[in-house]
Amino acid sequence: MRPFVKLDEKNPVLIPGDLTFTCPILGTSVKWEEKDVFNPAAIVKDGLINLLYRAEDSIGSNNGTSRIGLALSNDGVTFNKLPEPIFYPDNDSLKSLEWDGGVEDPRIVESEEGRYILTYTSYDGEVARLMLATSIDLKNWEKHGRVLKGKWKDTWSKAGAIVAERKGDKVIAKKINDQYWMYFGDTDLFLAYSDDLINWSPLLDEGALKSVLKPRPGYFDSRLVEAGPYALYREEGVLLLYNGMNLGENENRDTTLAPGTYSTGQALFDRDNPGILVDRSETYFLTPEKPYETEGQVNLVCFIEGMVPYKGKWFLYYGTADSKIAVAVYEGD
Repeated sequence: MRPFVKLDEKNPVLIPGDLTFTCPILGTSVKWEEKDVFNPAAIVKDGLINLLYRAEDSIGSNNGTSRIGLALSNDGVTFNKLPEPIFYPDNDSLKSLEWDGGVEDPRIVESEEGRYILTYTSYDGEVARLMLATSIDLKNWEKHGRVLKGKWKDTWSKAGAIVAERKGDKVIAKKINDQYWMYFGDTDLFLAYSDDLINWSPLLDEGALKSVLKPRPGYFDSRLVEAGPYALYREEGVLLLYNGMNLGENENRDTTLAPGTYSTGQALFDRDNPGILVDRSETYFLTPEKPYETEGQVNLVCFIEGMVPYKGKWFLYYGTADSKIAVAVYEGD
């Protein structure tokens, strides 16, 4: 899927604001999105693009506490924010895993029954864990806890991208060989499978997590790879748009990019076996260029997480320098 064209005349499409809500843990009003907004998921509901975005306050001990807000658009570029976050750490059974780093980096698909499946990262200040929640309205959520269980339950894990298929403006979770599949990870990429979209098991190789996509020395993704939005089931195979980070100075990196740059690539997996890599882009298709992409909380970042088909185009939303949100558009099928 290329080219994705950045809408430079509109970007960034979402910036921090001064919205407030009463944090149930602190018991006081906080400006929950005043510091940064970035790394959004997106889905079409009721004819509108619903952007679920990560927002940080300025008071959490881990560079701000993250919560997830919701913004609505009928054109893909002009958004109206709901005044309060829709998903956040609470006084619930997961408080110890979500506080006070927060809930981060949502990715979302819809089930065939119309339930929204949200993967996200909880951060307690020490360990990031891949988590899952569900909703029927994007506002009221049931938290299901860790995606990884057993000996992996308290290991570092992030970025759950479920395989899904486009049906009109909807993106519906897709079974392959009677299982749902999810790419995850932020070093190598790994796979998990599920019967019900709630309970997941990792794909193993001799008792270890099976790597299905690795960093490449000398390339834009030489340091790490991390899933973007859901993986898209297409005629050609399973297409995963992903994030790649360049290695540092004096390491085997892409020397045309600055050390540590986050750019985006594409990988194609087998249509019938999502663990088999078929093809992979030789170079990036988005990279930091504009000031709001090169300078911010973390410099030199274009980080994709939300993509929707809408009014004949694909809208791809990405975090810029971990500070703002921008969009790029692809006009193909």
